[in-house]
Amino acid sequence: MSDRKGTIKVETGDILPIIKKWLYSEHDIFVRELVANSTDAITKRGTLARTKNQEIPTGTIKLNVNNEKKYITITDNGLGMTEEEVEKYIAQLAFSGAKEFVQKLEKNGETKDDIIGKFGLGFYSAFMVSESVVVESLSMEEGAKAVKWTCSGDSEYTFSESDLTEVGTKITLHVNKDGEEFLSQWKLKSTLKKHCDFMPYQISVFDENEKPVTKKDDDGKEVIEQPKAEVINETNPLWRQDPKEITEDQYKDFYRKLYPMDPDPLFWIHLKIDHPFTLEGILYFPKINPNRNFNESHIKLYSKQVFVSDNVKNIIPDFLSLLKGSIDSTDIPLNVSRSALQGDPNIRKISNYIVKKVADALKTLYVKDREKMESIWEDIGLFVKYGVVSDPKFDELMRDRVFFKNSDNKYITLPEYVESIPENYKEKMKDMVLYFEKGSSDPALQKQLLSEGIHAIETDDHIDPHFMQHVESQKKGDKEYKFSSVDAQVGEILESENSTPEDMKVKDLFEKFLGLVKEEDKKETEESKEEKAAPAMDDFMKGSLEVEVKNIKNSSSPAYFKVDEQMKRFSKMATSMGQNQSFPVKKTLVINPKNALIQNALKIHEKGNNEPIVDMICHHVEDLATISSEGLKNEDKEKFVERSQNLIKELTNLAL
Repeated sequence: MSDRKGTIKVETGDILPIIKKWLYSEHDIFVRELVANSTDAITKRGTLARTKNQEIPTGTIKLNVNNEKKYITITDNGLGMTEEEVEKYIAQLAFSGAKEFVQKLEKNGETKDDIIGKFGLGFYSAFMVSESVVVESLSMEEGAKAVKWTCSGDSEYTFSESDLTEVGTKITLHVNKDGEEFLSQWKLKSTLKKHCDFMPYQISVFDENEKPVTKKDDDGKEVIEQPKAEVINETNPLWRQDPKEITEDQYKDFYRKLYPMDPDPLFWIHLKIDHPFTLEGILYFPKINPNRNFNESHIKLYSKQVFVSDNVKNIIPDFLSLLKGSIDSTDIPLNVSRSALQGDPNIRKISNYIVKKVADALKTLYVKDREKMESIWEDIGLFVKYGVVSDPKFDELMRDRVFFKNSDNKYITLPEYVESIPENYKEKMKDMVLYFEKGSSDPALQKQLLSEGIHAIETDDHIDPHFMQHVESQKKGDKEYKFSSVDAQVGEILESENSTPEDMKVKDLFEKFLGLVKEEDKKETEESKEEKAAPAMDDFMKGSLEVEVKNIKNSSSPAYFKVDEQMKRFSKMATSMGQNQSFPVKKTLVINPKNALIQNALKIHEKGNNEPIVDMICHHVEDLATISSEGLKNEDKEKFVERSQNLIKELTNLAL
């Protein structure tokens, strides 16, 4: 063959500089693209060999690196190309070899599976790291001659003869300054691990600059050990295997391979579907790292075992962002650089499928191994609740399987809670679910309810106010739930008798000494009312205090705080959404008139001979209620300590 020159044919100008500088966002993409092309070529050779009843060789892809001479070679034993095919598939950018190959197969009723290259541009990513590229190829066609194609990154190229003797293709990259990092064997191996770790054919790397090593054998004799190629990939990833034949240890080992620094996963889901789309994969629920950024995806996307992206935002819903693992599908459309997902009907179908599979797995775990589900709930509960709130299909399957801890620290679902309400309270508490906030609710109130056999559920997650609002507003079938905090309802539920004149005296007592004056007792001019109007509104916005008296069953506490349910939730939601200033919450101090301390305070007041003591008692009761519900703020602690000291002093005076 005599040397022949030509020009790369493109429809709109010189596209090579565009590919080199813009099309691919990361230089290491060239490794993936060229190895993917080799994989296609090997698959094509196997397909054609089967149609001709020819022997199919074991597919191999070999990379050699030479740092001294600054080149990388990629050699495969695929079907190879003739000069005409090189001209068409490499020199004419508007054609895609794989696309035409599939069209031919479809005419003959063959399958299009296992053909990775869809874009026709992948080969040209080689010029991002190369001064020049040489392609040598020998076609599997009978009588074919080896051909060499050389191009320096512009639109001109040269054909010449090649001394290649084995069927396949060898690509030599004469590396430029931008690509010198890939001449490092470590960098090349790590790039292959990233993109090609699960390719279906064996990939090996050989360092041509590595020297022989002299070692001693078992007999003490010196032997020369020649450098060897290192196999990089695993050709049969776990997600492609039959789930029925995979052991628990194998699933865990695969997870450790993907995430070597992580502890063992909590559980996993094996995905396998071939209609109406093709998808395989394994999704893991990991142990939660509190420092993890849950806005980042940790699931690896593959297309026929070629790593494409770890950005699966449009495929995996946000509430499943904690998942890790891998999914492999040829039905997820990609752009030419394979680094971003495009909108497509299949995306929604695949997303719905994954959501349903996760929900089905959780449902199965709930039914068959509730104990295990309870043991991992602390790690997965937040995201299950988030899923209920954000995804209707997930909500339908999982709402009644969401766990909360009850007053006995045992996990319980919403249907189980309603079922647990004592018969004598079912009418009063119809559809009601009492809750208490972890660390900020009065434990004495829970004890009072428990004495009547009434539980409450514990809320802790930031998502809980949104979850409750969602469940209340989105009724499912005949099930309806109304959430209410313990402090907002305990008085109504456990009230033992109506108010008496004595109760009103207690109310007046606390309003007086806590500085709360009843509006009906004010005798003011219209002018003074106008003067007080603005401060009154200001007091409300700060969270004004009211006093209420209730006779409550089994109550040993002198008082507790009640907060309006809707105002409390609004405040919690505002805080969870990052608003710096808390929404003002109006509080009611509920006094237990039967409590001995309250009765004694009233008697001392009626005697009229020790008002300072009564004042201290009233404020101390308020402080105790505050401590039980939310704790004292810094500015109130000093006053509390001072009042406590004065009360103790008065007690010691009585003892003298």
